[in-house]
Amino acid sequence: MGAHAKPVTNDELWGGGQSPFSISYGKMMMWYFLVSDALTFGGLLTAYGVIRHGSAHAWPVGEQVFEALPVLGTGYPLVYVALMTFILIISSVTMVLAVEAGHRLDNKGVIKWLGYTIIGGFFFVGSQAWEWYHFIHGSGGGFQLTQAVTVDAVDENGKTRQMTIAPGSWVHMPESFGHEYEHAMDAGHDVNVIFGAAPAGAAHGHEEAAAHDDHGAHADHGHGAHTAEAKHHGPVDAYLDKLYINKYTLVREGSEDLRALQVTGPGVETLWNARAANSFAFGANLSKNEYGQDQQYANFFFFITGFHGFHVFSGVVINIIIWLMVIRGVFMRRGHYEMIEKIGLYWHFVDLVWVFVFTFFYLV
Repeated sequence: MGAHAKPVTNDELWGGGQSPFSISYGKMMMWYFLVSDALTFGGLLTAYGVIRHGSAHAWPVGEQVFEALPVLGTGYPLVYVALMTFILIISSVTMVLAVEAGHRLDNKGVIKWLGYTIIGGFFFVGSQAWEWYHFIHGSGGGFQLTQAVTVDAVDENGKTRQMTIAPGSWVHMPESFGHEYEHAMDAGHDVNVIFGAAPAGAAHGHEEAAAHDDHGAHADHGHGAHTAEAKHHGPVDAYLDKLYINKYTLVREGSEDLRALQVTGPGVETLWNARAANSFAFGANLSKNEYGQDQQYANFFFFITGFHGFHVFSGVVINIIIWLMVIRGVFMRRGHYEMIEKIGLYWHFVDLVWVFVFTFFYLV
């Protein structure tokens, strides 16, 4: 004979007065938001992976694109982005300590650790803004070939051989000539930098910027007709007769991967003649991309890192508001610091997402 069902008293029933999962409404809603946001980031990173996998062009190499440090310049692959990541992870640790202090009702402890979290967030947002500026501005500029060009190239091992550069490949200008020529282009000048012997007639019929070296290589922003020339002294000499090919991407020729090639001799003039002025680009934007042949690389970088940066900035703003409430003793009067736990969940989520963004854009 089957056992009878045990009656349940009204005291044992959940009548809506408390959560059946021992979690507050606020925390539950935060989890709902984080799950939906995780799906959004997951979709964006999946789309990035699909586009990259299906691209017919070589993809930029992270350690070559992101090699700059403030003040110190270039030559430090991924050092600054690693520092950014470390600071963001440390800010997660300080957030944990703020939550722990809240559990102990230690108002001063919450103020201290949440303050450190805010400082870490500001550092990350500021660093990301600097990285965007450097990414947009570029490190010298380049142009894209519209047809195949055969040149003498020197590889990383110093070996010189003839190779054919495929259409769509980027020729990267030496960094010493850099941003001054970008400014000259913005001013409406037809900028041509001479590497060795210029093509016949290059100095006639156009308003061109003159390369000279009073205090390093820079462009003449004056008015009227200028003669395209390169004075043979100072750091300019180190770059005469050579161009860099695809500094930021791997170019597959047969079974070999080649990068940072130097073109010498007659190949310089050949590339000069092949330069497509309307394809010249400094850095990257939504229409041109100095760092590789596929524009989608820059588009995804701007959108995904910008979307994450907006999350971090929003978290910093919310943290500041809550920090001021802690200083005023709002949560001490309430008798709990649940709000710190809720914003802590959001902050940990933002940190976790950055780990994936960092991996996709900088390491892989």
